[in-house]
Amino acid sequence: MNTKALPELVLASTSVYRRELLSRLQIPFVVASPDVDEAPRPGETPAATALRLSEAKARAVKDRFPNALIIGSDQVAELDGEAIGKPMSRENAIRQLTRMQGKGVFFHTGLCVYNSRSDRAQCELVPYRVRFRPLTQTQIERYLAKEEPYNCAGSARTEGLGISLLEAMTGDDPTALIGLPLITLVRLLNNEGMDLP
Repeated sequence: MNTKALPELVLASTSVYRRELLSRLQIPFVVASPDVDEAPRPGETPAATALRLSEAKARAVKDRFPNALIIGSDQVAELDGEAIGKPMSRENAIRQLTRMQGKGVFFHTGLCVYNSRSDRAQCELVPYRVRFRPLTQTQIERYLAKEEPYNCAGSARTEGLGISLLEAMTGDDPTALIGLPLITLVRLLNNEGMDLP
């Protein structure tokens, strides 16, 4: 791969999970913090929110990187048609996991590769469905004490101990569940001339 002719690669995210995932591709990249209001718009579905925010995050840093491929990603969990965000506290996480136990939850991950040189944005939604197993209050509290997943949508870090909360997982790209769908990302980067691996 001739990286000299290619634009710089930028991850528009402060998420350590997305940074770790992108590192798997073994290509150099820089990280930039996008300043984006993540609140859903009135009447917006969780899937639409994730897709819109992925593009908004990529475009938010374009002025800092005028010759770059900028990756934006956002994830919104959905239970019974309602968005489930990051709990940010133990009490909220207990409420979320109690409500989700024994049920199916969709994780909608929006992904955007924005070429700031050509002003081209490739954006896709990558869904993933998980089914939580029936959980006792003791199991939920024990899990939260060990993992503290308060910055994860749906209160479960499935790449860690959170996998023990699940009964089944369904989707085409397991990395989408962690927040950056690498299978889709490789295809989008290939479309921009970045020949991986």
